[in-house]
Amino acid sequence: MNFKFLISHFTFLIFCTNFCFAQKFYLLAGTYTGSGSKGIYVYSFNASNGQIKWVSNTDTASNPSFVIFSHNKKFVYAVNETNGKDPGRVSAYIFNKKNGTLQFINSQLSGGDDPCYLALSLNDKWLTVANYTSGSATVFPINNDGSLQPYVQLIQDTGTSVNKDRQEKAHVHETVFSSGDHYLFTPDLGADKVMIYKFNAHSKKPLTPSLPAFVKTPAGNGPRHILFSTNKKFAYLICELSGTVLVYNYNDGKLKQIQEIAAHPKGYKGEIGSAELAISPDGKFLYASNRGDENTLAIFSINSFTGKLKTVGYQDVKGTMPRDFIIDPTGKYLLVANQGSNNIVIFKRNAKTGLLSSLRDQVQVQKPVCLQLLEMGN
Repeated sequence: MNFKFLISHFTFLIFCTNFCFAQKFYLLAGTYTGSGSKGIYVYSFNASNGQIKWVSNTDTASNPSFVIFSHNKKFVYAVNETNGKDPGRVSAYIFNKKNGTLQFINSQLSGGDDPCYLALSLNDKWLTVANYTSGSATVFPINNDGSLQPYVQLIQDTGTSVNKDRQEKAHVHETVFSSGDHYLFTPDLGADKVMIYKFNAHSKKPLTPSLPAFVKTPAGNGPRHILFSTNKKFAYLICELSGTVLVYNYNDGKLKQIQEIAAHPKGYKGEIGSAELAISPDGKFLYASNRGDENTLAIFSINSFTGKLKTVGYQDVKGTMPRDFIIDPTGKYLLVANQGSNNIVIFKRNAKTGLLSSLRDQVQVQKPVCLQLLEMGN
């Protein structure tokens, strides 16, 4: 018997098994309810062929417009964006990885109106929430069973800017942890600022103002979402009102702007509504979604040395209002949630050029606005 052959064959089988697992994911879709959606939808996504299949959904979740998996893969957290009719809430669920189902645990008041974004500390002990309409950020302790305690810290932003319709008050749109959870960044669309806080996971009130406490954006830009590069040396900020991406050098809680680049073609005159950013797993390309009249993804190449962006092209999203999108960890596919046209569109990525081509199959679901992926298996 050739033992070397058996060992090699066995090693190959293990590699294939792991590779196959790495190709299969759960896809979580958060939606707006009230027009036929049942809340949070769970799908299976196969990154070997781009196929998506329904697995389960909630029945009673109210406007779960942002959802997030815990790092330990045991729980899901969702905002309940109630548009001011009822106080905003945040909900916790147990996630069953074996069958892809959600079990409600509890919910807590978010501390403001229209919660729109969540972020978890690396140890899954703290949840931060951005309350858009109220212009505040809140911090929740998390119990070992995944349930949420009432918030222990609420930070109220103030300030206005030049757009009197959209910047009449503070509008916190996101809470984002830096690498290692040393800082928390909160873009404020209304005040044209990105607030910066030190984060101490061992404190009863973990957020304190950093120094400097914020970075200003150009007046009227309306900062929405911030994203750090794969090497953590740069940060990218998409601005909803100006339709631009700001590029920053990043070091230990400090941001220094080095570039501003349009997310729209030169000469574009339509309505602007830029929304989300994502970076390819290899760190070579950045994508930005544009709503308004354009309904595209802007595609940029990233200079790994300077962090600066160069426009590669634009991709029609095959729908309207591309609120959110996500690139699968293999880098083969990009999925877009089109809120206005009620579909999730699957694009194949060219890893060399960054360009996209849509697949024929789509997922029809009412008002999809957030997408998250979790690898199947152990």
